[in-house]
Amino acid sequence: MNPFLERIKYNLQKHGILTQIIVANVAIFLTINLVGNLSHLNLTPYFALPIGGEAFIFKLWTLFTYMFTHENLGHIFWNMFLFYFTSQIFFTILGEKKLLYVYVMSGICGGALVLILGILFPESFGHSLLLGASAAVLGVAAVMAVYAPNYRVYLWGILEMPYKYFFLLTFGLSTIIDLSVNTGGKISHIGGALFGLLYGYQLKKGVDLFNFAFFKRNKNKLKVVSYNPNKPAHAKIHNEEMAMNALLDKISKSGYDSLTKSEKDLLFKLSQKK
Repeated sequence: MNPFLERIKYNLQKHGILTQIIVANVAIFLTINLVGNLSHLNLTPYFALPIGGEAFIFKLWTLFTYMFTHENLGHIFWNMFLFYFTSQIFFTILGEKKLLYVYVMSGICGGALVLILGILFPESFGHSLLLGASAAVLGVAAVMAVYAPNYRVYLWGILEMPYKYFFLLTFGLSTIIDLSVNTGGKISHIGGALFGLLYGYQLKKGVDLFNFAFFKRNKNKLKVVSYNPNKPAHAKIHNEEMAMNALLDKISKSGYDSLTKSEKDLLFKLSQKK
């Protein structure tokens, strides 16, 4: 098997949440396109979010299902490709447990923003449907743009750049350019990205919204400390948050590849506890 495909297979087998989200997207795509076509039924309205009217009141579940819904093969392919890429970085640093939370909350915020504008300006949206994972995926990407902005990535394996520039490039191409086309979808991108930016900003300050700590701050902000990565991690690191922050500081300054093998192993071990 091709090494690239082998790596994808390994990551999908290793990371359950990532696989479950992709499978959910693919399952609904196949349901709409195969089952729907065979039965001659238009199933999209049962999954997509209705905007520009009051239909949403009778389909509350679509605020959740729309972010897993695609009709077009190209649409689902590029969304899942970007999601797979950003997820590798996300759970390398933050762990996999937060991935589903950020995906869903970003999608909900993106959908909610379009719903609100659809109610305020119904003539601008008509009776249309919102579907696609873009808002949720951009929310995941936005977290890392704030939390680890200088993490080095390779665009198409060729062009190296800090993650913050990759995010800005992706957001600009998918959202800012020609807002007159797919306006509702692009507005949802903004809502999803705003949640991701908020989550990453709060997390960097030591406040994890995943734990629903909305009314209290962690006064003990994370600080950079020095440590010897060659010593046994379980015996020498007294504060795992400080160790994680030290690794992130090194990544921000020199990139992920600057970590030694033991540091990469430590980063992975700590991220799985988050």
